[in-house]
Amino acid sequence: MQLEAIAMDPPLETAPHARIVQDLSERGWSVSERFLPPSLTDQLAAEARVLRVGGKLQRAGVSRGADFRIDTEVRKDRIMWLDPSHCSEIQYRYLGALEELRLAVNSQLFLGLFEFEGHLAHYPPGSYYRRHLDRFQGTEQRVLTTILYLNREWRERDGGQLRLYTDPTDESRCEEIQPLAGRLVVFLSARFPHEVMPARRDRLSITGWFKRRAAAFPME
Repeated sequence: MQLEAIAMDPPLETAPHARIVQDLSERGWSVSERFLPPSLTDQLAAEARVLRVGGKLQRAGVSRGADFRIDTEVRKDRIMWLDPSHCSEIQYRYLGALEELRLAVNSQLFLGLFEFEGHLAHYPPGSYYRRHLDRFQGTEQRVLTTILYLNREWRERDGGQLRLYTDPTDESRCEEIQPLAGRLVVFLSARFPHEVMPARRDRLSITGWFKRRAAAFPME
């Protein structure tokens, strides 16, 4: 199923949190159009372009700790981690919107979401991220994935779709979501494999995860 780029901007949703919570409860994933005011989305995109041109984004890797490595066969994007204690005013406003979402999800679904981590991501033409899950092996901290897209006038021919595999028993069942500016995708991190299809133009997004507190003892 294709979720196409919309031709005209609809009004901002009056209660996006309630619908996102309902979607997560019923199917585990949700897509919202114009989650932020267009002006804020455009400011985030402009800031991301400045950071990219200024060389602030670094080659993304896979795995973590001693197993961390750069593997361009798996992913070819560049990222910059967001630091809530040293973020820009524009980033702070987006993080505030996510905090409202966290509180709404916790109040209804009791997921125990405690903190957020995230990064700005740039996919140059020809880049991709192969199929993967967002939860690292041996940890249950990442619970809910959020992706905000920052790309105006994106067309299907530009590639870079998020392919979300929605049925673990049937790999042919998936959603292909265009990375259109203002579109927010939210899904359960441990449940849905996904990939970023090759982009044919510069593609910008802010990807993040709501996390639980670390367990008192590591998982075996």
